[in-house]
Amino acid sequence: MAEEPTAMSPPLPTDARASALLPSKSQRGSRKTRVGEVISSSMNKTIVVRSVTRVPHPKFGKIVKQQKKFYAHDEENKAKNGDTVRIMETRPLSKTKRWRLVEIVGK
Repeated sequence: MAEEPTAMSPPLPTDARASALLPSKSQRGSRKTRVGEVISSSMNKTIVVRSVTRVPHPKFGKIVKQQKKFYAHDEENKAKNGDTVRIMETRPLSKTKRWRLVEIVGK
């Protein structure tokens, strides 16, 4: 009887050069950051941040402002209304919270 060749997967790399290609737990993709103004800080450990972006109108080309509200986690309740803050994307913390406070840029 003739032996049939079996499909074998290549061995897993064990040297340091090949293991550098594999993703490690400490490496993450880049996370989105936004800078905006705090418009509400009345909730416990939560702030609402308004971010304004300036984009050209698709048809007319005039620069228009687009604003969006983000709910962000503020662990120490540092940010107050009117503060300019930097927020970063994170895992879902509640139904609406997907961002966390990184720093207070200005008061």
